[in-house]
Amino acid sequence: MRTAVRQTDLVSSEFDDGSAVSARGGEVGVYDASLGEGWRIGGGVNGGLLLAVAGRALSQRLGKAAQEGPAHPDPLAISAYYLSPGVPGAASVRTEVVRRGRAVSTGQASLLQDDGEGRQVERVRVLATYGDLGALGDQVSTTATPPNLPPPEQCVSTDQAPADFLRYASLLDRLDLRLDPATTGWAVGKPSGNGVIRGWLRMADGREPDPLLLLLAVDALPPVAFELGLPGWTPTLELTAHVRARPAAGWLRVNLTSRTMSGGYLEEDAEVWDSEGRLVALSRQLARATPPRR
Repeated sequence: MRTAVRQTDLVSSEFDDGSAVSARGGEVGVYDASLGEGWRIGGGVNGGLLLAVAGRALSQRLGKAAQEGPAHPDPLAISAYYLSPGVPGAASVRTEVVRRGRAVSTGQASLLQDDGEGRQVERVRVLATYGDLGALGDQVSTTATPPNLPPPEQCVSTDQAPADFLRYASLLDRLDLRLDPATTGWAVGKPSGNGVIRGWLRMADGREPDPLLLLLAVDALPPVAFELGLPGWTPTLELTAHVRARPAAGWLRVNLTSRTMSGGYLEEDAEVWDSEGRLVALSRQLARATPPRR
């Protein structure tokens, strides 16, 4: 199994490099980014990473105090519409401040890439509410309970996945992911049909979680459609994430569920719990699933 490296031993983390944005000189609210090969799932870049890139740009835009209100660096609620697949290469994020307030601010962002013929293609459009999680305190009250998981060393590591699968999922090399064996029947051709996938998650290089990394975490596990017996491509159409608290250092526990599929579309709900047993993020996404051919 992969051994995580302590973050203190690193100059920078793969996640920070992969989601980095830099303000473009002369254009207010425009940021340049580079989508790396190491974040692919199939032919496209993972949707959680795309969300984190757009989220980082909004964090830079709204995270600076202005005359209208204080700094709001953290995503509280962020909704993304995936308009076309993101691919490795240069990208830009155009942001707009919709409203600045004392408690929260609202912004929107569009992540774009050149189509190779000089045209800008929009990959993701985001609308988000930002605030300051540090000002809210760390107490989270919920009737939900953390998923009951075996210890990480007793779970199934992505290192054990077939080489052919890993070849098309370079994202997994960035993660230290340990799945509950009870939810990995799909990997051996025996999906449970229960619509649940859960596991432990941390970055392979030891980078500790923060609010922006939670945007990746809600979309980092294999699609819950796999455990429903739908192993094909499952593109995300829309994803809304709520970040409730700054996560503590250490492992994250992620629980994915799906209860309804209609007309080839299903919902996927995610809960992310930190090492102190707090529910720090939730999400719901609408995805398209392709039933297997008979």
